[in-house]
Amino acid sequence: MAERIDGKAIAAAVRARAAEDAAAFEKEYGRRPKLTVILVGEDPASQVYVRNKRRACEEAGILSETVLLPADTDEKTLLAEVARLNAEESTDGILVQLPLPAGIDEKRVIAAIAPETDVDCFHPVNVGKLFHPREATFLPCTPAGVMEMLRFTGIDPRGKRAVIVGRSDIVGKPLALLLLAADATVTVCHSKTRDLAALTREAEILVAAVGRAGFITADMVREGAVVIDVGINRTPDGKLCGDVDFASVEKKASYITPVPGGVGPMTVAMLLCNTLAAARARVFSGKQ
Repeated sequence: MAERIDGKAIAAAVRARAAEDAAAFEKEYGRRPKLTVILVGEDPASQVYVRNKRRACEEAGILSETVLLPADTDEKTLLAEVARLNAEESTDGILVQLPLPAGIDEKRVIAAIAPETDVDCFHPVNVGKLFHPREATFLPCTPAGVMEMLRFTGIDPRGKRAVIVGRSDIVGKPLALLLLAADATVTVCHSKTRDLAALTREAEILVAAVGRAGFITADMVREGAVVIDVGINRTPDGKLCGDVDFASVEKKASYITPVPGGVGPMTVAMLLCNTLAAARARVFSGKQ
C-alpha cells in the first residue's frame, strides 16, 4: 500500500518558510513584498483561485491586491492595465488569472507582463530560462511544487526513469525540464503516444497531468512507482478527483499524491516563493 504524500502539510511548511522570509524582507527593506492579481470577468473557479491566493499572501505577510475587470473588457484595456502595473513601483509580482474571456489573446497578454514580475513563469523569457533552472529567478508554480514534494519526501529523481503523461505548457513541458535538471531520464507522453501503458509501466516516477478523471489505472503502473497526480477533475456527483484511479493505483505504488490535498496546495505555496524572489530581485536590481 502506497504512502500518501501530504501536499497540505508540505505546502504549510513552504508557506511558513515564506512567512519568515517575508518578515525578514520587511525588516530589512521597510516594506512588504506585493503581488497584484488581475481577474477579468466572474468565472467562479477563477474567483476561488484568486481568493485562495489572496488569503495565502495575507497569512504569509505578503501584500495582495486584486484588480477586478468586467467580463466585457477588451484586449487593449487589459494590456493597458498590465502596462500600468509594470510601471508601478510597489508591485513586485503580477499575475493575470487564466482563462481569459473569448476575444483576448492570452499569449499576447502574458508577453506584455514584465519578465521580472512574471511570478507565474509563463513569459517566454522566463520559460527559456528553464533550460538552466538553477539560474532562473522563477520556476513555474505547479512543476516547482511537484519537485518540492519529491525533495520533501526524500525522493531523489537522479538516475530514475520519469514518465510524464501530458505535454501542456503549464505542467508537462516545464516539469520535464526540471526533472532533467535533477538528472532523471524523462519521457513525455501525449495523445499521439503509441502503446502508452508500456511506457508508463517503465516509470519509477509517474506524473499524470492529462486532465482526464481516472485515466491512469493500476495496470499502467510499475510496482513500487512514485505516482504524482496533477489532475483536477470532477466526478458526475461533483466531487474532486485526479487523473489517477486512486483506489487501485494506491495498492501498487510506493508513494502517491491524493486529490484533493496533493499537488494543488503546492501551487499557491510556490507562488509565494516566486513573489518573494521577485521582491528580492527588484531590490538587487536597484528598482526599489
